[in-house]
Amino acid sequence: MDKEKSGSAVLGNVPDKLHARLIIVVAMGAIGGFLFGYDTSVMNGAVDAITGSKAGFGLNAGMTGLAVSSALIGCVFGAWFAGQLSDALGRVHVMEIAGILFVFSAILTGTAANIGIFITFRIIGGLAVGFTSTVGPAYISEISPASRRGFLTGFQQMAIALGIVASLVVNDSYIIASGGAEQVMWMGMPSWRWMLMTTAIPGLIMFIVSFALPESPRYLVMKGKDAQAKKVLVDVVADKDPDNTISEIKKSLSGEAKPRLRDLRGKTFGLKSVVWIGIGVALFQQLSGANVILFYDSSLWATIGLSEQNSMLVSIIRAVLAAVVTVLGMVIIDKVGRRAMLKIGSIIMAVLLAVVAIGFSQATFDAQGQINLSFGWAVLTIAAANIFFLAYCATWGVAMWVVIGEIFPNNIRALGVALASAANWVGNFLITQTFPMLRGSIGLTWTFVFYAVMALLGYWFIAKKLPETNGVELENMKADI
Repeated sequence: MDKEKSGSAVLGNVPDKLHARLIIVVAMGAIGGFLFGYDTSVMNGAVDAITGSKAGFGLNAGMTGLAVSSALIGCVFGAWFAGQLSDALGRVHVMEIAGILFVFSAILTGTAANIGIFITFRIIGGLAVGFTSTVGPAYISEISPASRRGFLTGFQQMAIALGIVASLVVNDSYIIASGGAEQVMWMGMPSWRWMLMTTAIPGLIMFIVSFALPESPRYLVMKGKDAQAKKVLVDVVADKDPDNTISEIKKSLSGEAKPRLRDLRGKTFGLKSVVWIGIGVALFQQLSGANVILFYDSSLWATIGLSEQNSMLVSIIRAVLAAVVTVLGMVIIDKVGRRAMLKIGSIIMAVLLAVVAIGFSQATFDAQGQINLSFGWAVLTIAAANIFFLAYCATWGVAMWVVIGEIFPNNIRALGVALASAANWVGNFLITQTFPMLRGSIGLTWTFVFYAVMALLGYWFIAKKLPETNGVELENMKADI
């Protein structure tokens, strides 16, 4: 991959100081990430109530995993079809569709009469999450100058972190107000249902905000709307030579008016090498088990003696700190580079996961199967698990979305990001679905050993396969690297 930066490179003719309107547009474009974080985290405080028999559906371990991970099935398909939809309809219109689906899913999931209906509408909500997880990073990367693309694309992960915080705060507020997720709150419904239905509010906000977003200049050029693209480049990006930028975009898109699935084909096991790299980075982000903390930590800490409210408090503190370290990752990614951030993150995560595994190896079990840890080991295990998640947020959480948003050449970017995002959601589904079963079969110790091994394999993959894309213009990304 050519790492030289040309003075006439696309989106390179912008002032060093970021344009205020560009920051506003990027922040608005990342609102899908807020919904992404909110929706995927909303199950954290509700999972025990949903799967229990008192106010939920009375599920076994396998069905518990399916109930929690069902949205991720929709995420896989949403991420995949988002690429084709965004090339056909535009990045912004796909965000509008996602907002509608969020509202629809939130209301009908919260009022579901049985587990079948619940899973069906969680899958529909997952479609919306898949759309935003694909279109958000692609949109932001396409409207950002190369020199600050890592920082600006990081807005997506920051929005995800803020969505997680908001979801946990709302969940905890309901638990405090009602006395527990299983307790009746309003209109004869338990509070866990209100937790899910509240997702409709940010979904509606996203739908409204999307109408104020300008379309991606690259999409506009692809559709022959050069005048509109020039206006976006001048007004939003503050490009000093928009005509040259449009010319460079056209060159990168030449001969590929309509991206096709066959364009992903190559000599490396049937696909272009860059496609496999994108898939690999997306998968390894999930295989270290970070979303086990995201989905199950309130339930996990309750098993070692924390009350429901204290478990939620730990989750909220962790989520707030996650937002802080995400900002740190955004600030440093363009300085240290993508590869270094991912490699350092992998090592730190592997060590902390090993500590968590050792902590759980010290546990004993009572007659009901509840975990008992001494105070010292409990504190160490909880601390290591939460610091692991913070390390993930500061490194892999930020850098993965940046990498898949920028590594693909223009002519296959939408499809490449869609495939990588779908792979990310497949990994998310597998980890989330299997955790309850692994916990019940091989135990927490070996489950976290497995996640530690995956973190080490992630280090190897980054060191061996991922090229540095820091500062490289999107128009200079190559398929064979």
